[in-house]
Amino acid sequence: MSARIFIWVGNPRESSLCHGMADAYTRGASGYSAEIRRMHLFDMTFDPDLTDGYTSRKTLEPSLEEWRENILWANHLCWAYPQWWGGMPAKMKGVIDRAYLPGFAMRYHDTGPWWDKLLTGRSADVLMTADGPAWFDQLSYGRPAKLQVENLVLKFAGIKPVRTLQVGTVKTARPEKIQQWLKQAEARGAAAARKLARA
Repeated sequence: MSARIFIWVGNPRESSLCHGMADAYTRGASGYSAEIRRMHLFDMTFDPDLTDGYTSRKTLEPSLEEWRENILWANHLCWAYPQWWGGMPAKMKGVIDRAYLPGFAMRYHDTGPWWDKLLTGRSADVLMTADGPAWFDQLSYGRPAKLQVENLVLKFAGIKPVRTLQVGTVKTARPEKIQQWLKQAEARGAAAARKLARA
């Protein structure tokens, strides 16, 4: 099986360490002939507000349609984004709210609390930057951003395994530390593509 990897940079800024980590991930995956598609949150234009919840649907803007098409095409996802206030940036969450809907990501049962996971068969890597080290995030808060994306978004729709690489402290990182993080991201990309190539 060839690796079909959809890389999504979920930082609303035009450039960031998240972009650099996505670049490094791409280099690693490309060494194993992975097919790669990539989108940037910065370039996505849409209304992030799911005004009426699931009671009525807005027409999806072209960028959201493309995002969904890329998820369906892929057998592996890589999301790179910063942790802000214990979760993902608001605009990134807006993509999830608007496009990661029942009928696409999951299908709730008419009776009972259960649901069908519609994106089974895919795996994912999460590259998360933060202004604090992962050990402090774990000790103080239980790593809420990691739990959110792994359990309540990706695995909720059947995407697994999910591996999260959380790096920080970004704001005080020396160049050699940043290079270490980029090498880790590159290794993650290589590992994902290599595993899928052997499947």
